[in-house]
Amino acid sequence: MSAVQNESRKRSKKRYGGGHHNKRWKGSRELEVGMEGILITCNMNERKCTAEAFNLLNEYADKLYGPEKLQDDTGSSSEEDEAEEEDVDVALKKEVAQLQASGTKQERRFQALDSGANNVIFIRTQNLEADKLVHHILSDLHTTKKKKSRVILRMLPVTGTCKAFQDDMVKYLTTFLEPWFKTPNCATYQIAFKARNSSHNKRDEIIKSIAGLVGKLNPKNKVDLTNPELTVIVEVIKAVCCISVVKDYTLYRKYNVQEVVKEDAPKPSVTTAKTDTDKPEQKERQISEETKQEGEEENNKNVPQDNKEVDKGEGEGE
Repeated sequence: MSAVQNESRKRSKKRYGGGHHNKRWKGSRELEVGMEGILITCNMNERKCTAEAFNLLNEYADKLYGPEKLQDDTGSSSEEDEAEEEDVDVALKKEVAQLQASGTKQERRFQALDSGANNVIFIRTQNLEADKLVHHILSDLHTTKKKKSRVILRMLPVTGTCKAFQDDMVKYLTTFLEPWFKTPNCATYQIAFKARNSSHNKRDEIIKSIAGLVGKLNPKNKVDLTNPELTVIVEVIKAVCCISVVKDYTLYRKYNVQEVVKEDAPKPSVTTAKTDTDKPEQKERQISEETKQEGEEENNKNVPQDNKEVDKGEGEGE
C-alpha cells in the first residue's frame, strides 16, 4: 500500500506543478538593489515567458554585440583544451573546480531571477546596455511588424535600482537623472510609475517628487503626457525600485511587444486631421464656394443660410 501511495503522491506533484521545478524556482536568486536588467511582464505563464525572453534577447544581442563567449579561469578556449587531449576524468574535475571557484566569470549574459511579483520576470544583464537592447528590439518589431513572442507582454529596461523608500529614491534619482535632464540638457518628459507588492509608496507623492527633481535640474524640462521625448520608468517591486529613462515610449505602445507589431489603427484619422490643418485655405474655399452656391439657389433665404454655413465652417476648423 505504501508503494501505491508514494506513486500517487508523485503523480499529484507532477500534475499540479510540484516537485523539483518549483523548488528550483523558489531557491533561485531574487532581484536586488544594485542590479541591472530587464523587467518582463507576462500573462500567467512565467516559464514560457522566460524561454521566449531568452530566445528574443539572445537573437538581438548576437546582432548587436556578437555571439556570447564564456571564459574560464585559465582564459584558454575549448579548442585549445581539446588539443591538449586531457584524460576525461581530469577534464571533468577541472571543469567542476572552475565552476566552484569562480561563479562570477561563469555568469551568462542573461540570467533569469525571481522578481518578487507574479507575472513579472527579471532578466539580469551583464556587459551590455539594457535600454539600448530593448529599444533596438522594439524598433525592429515596430518596423517589420513580425510577431516573435506569444506570452511576453512588456519589456522594461532597468538601468538603475535603489531601495523603494521615498527618501532613498529621491537621493538616488538626483544623480541618476542628470545625463538626460541637467543643464544644458533638457527634454519633454512623463513619469510612468507602478508599484507591486508595496503599499508604503503613494503614486502621486512619488511622481510629484520626481517631477520636482527634474524641474530643479533644468527649468526648461517640461511635462508632456501625449508625446514626450523621454519617459522616466519607475517600477517598485517589494523593497526594490527599478528605474530607467527611455525614448519612444508612446510610439512603441508603452514597450508592449504584442501591441507594437500591430498596424497603427488611428493612422487614417490622423492623416485626415493633418490634411485638414495643413490646408486651411482649401477648406475656406470649399466653404465659400458652398455658401455662394446656396445663395444663388435661394436668394430669398440668403442671410440665415449664410449663418449656418459659417457655423459649420467654424466647427470643422476646430
